[in-house]
Amino acid sequence: MGDILTLTEARLRSAFGEPDARAAVTFLGAERIEVLRFSDESLGLWRYATLGMSGRPMTDPTDPFPDPVRGPRAELLLSVRAGLAETDKVLRPLAVLAASPQVEGVVVAPGNSLDVGEPLWPGAPFTSVLVAEAGGLVEDLELDPPHDPVRFLPLLPMTPAESAWKRVRGAAALQERWLTHGTDLRDPLRAAVPLAD
Repeated sequence: MGDILTLTEARLRSAFGEPDARAAVTFLGAERIEVLRFSDESLGLWRYATLGMSGRPMTDPTDPFPDPVRGPRAELLLSVRAGLAETDKVLRPLAVLAASPQVEGVVVAPGNSLDVGEPLWPGAPFTSVLVAEAGGLVEDLELDPPHDPVRFLPLLPMTPAESAWKRVRGAAALQERWLTHGTDLRDPLRAAVPLAD
């Protein structure tokens, strides 16, 4: 597992440079999860990335004999505008989400909603995120067979109203609504997108 995490961190560094902050969280029954913060000064962004989730494949919680090698592997990415809110407090919620495959048997995939049950950071209008498709920010990390590649999944914060709307209409419809209204999904203080038809 250590080799996979070393390669995963190297891929993150090649995409974002050196992290300027990192924190580690350990949960009962789970491996340690780190969260790294990278500053993108050219865009005025902070990018948060988990490290540790990809050490084990995600498996179906109902499988009595999960494969210890095969299965999807992922890390989570969150991009927010720097300095507008106390977004560094998102480190623990991100670690909770990254530990959920080990702790709760969740298989995290694009289109999923993940809810932490509290604001992502102090004053945040978001308690949940939508998992987006990998490949846009960080390329998949190919591993030696039979291991599946590590995918880097962006997280898009959702307000409670958006989360409820997504449950009814689906992830694609919510993303289309965001696109239509020019929603800045990296704004840590944004309001919900208009949802009335």
